[in-house]
Amino acid sequence: MSDIAPPDASRKRITIIKAGRHWAFKHFFEDRGIFQELADYYDRDGYRFVLRTPGERILVQKLLERRGFEVTLAESTRGYAVKLSRQSRYSALLRDSLAMIETDLWRIFLMKDREAAQQALRLGAKMIEVDVQFKV
Repeated sequence: MSDIAPPDASRKRITIIKAGRHWAFKHFFEDRGIFQELADYYDRDGYRFVLRTPGERILVQKLLERRGFEVTLAESTRGYAVKLSRQSRYSALLRDSLAMIETDLWRIFLMKDREAAQQALRLGAKMIEVDVQFKV
C-alpha cells in the first residue's frame, strides 16, 4: 500500500509551466486576497502570472499550497502546446491559454494545464510534441 494520498478532488489545481526562461500560470482567483498577494507577478497584457526567477516560483508555489491549491510543476511545454489552423475559430482556446504565437499556417497555443490541452484537442487542435519557447 502506498503512503502517498491520492489527489484531493475538492482542491483547486494550478499548473505552473516552464516556458522559455520563465515559469507561467493562469488562474482566476475568486478570492481577491490571493490575487492581491500575487499581483506583483501578474502580466495584465497576457492575462497570466509570470515568475522570472527560481525564488519567485518557489515563493508563489508555497503561497498557493498554503492557500489550499494543488500545484503541479511542468518542466516542459510538451503535452501543453497545441496548434490550430489559421482558418479555424480560436476564441474558445484563448481563455485557457498562457500564450499564443502565429505562423503563416498555424496558431500555436500554450494551454494552462492538461485538461485545457485535452479540451483544445476536442475542439480540433492538434498536439505539438516539441518544446515551444514562448517569450513570456
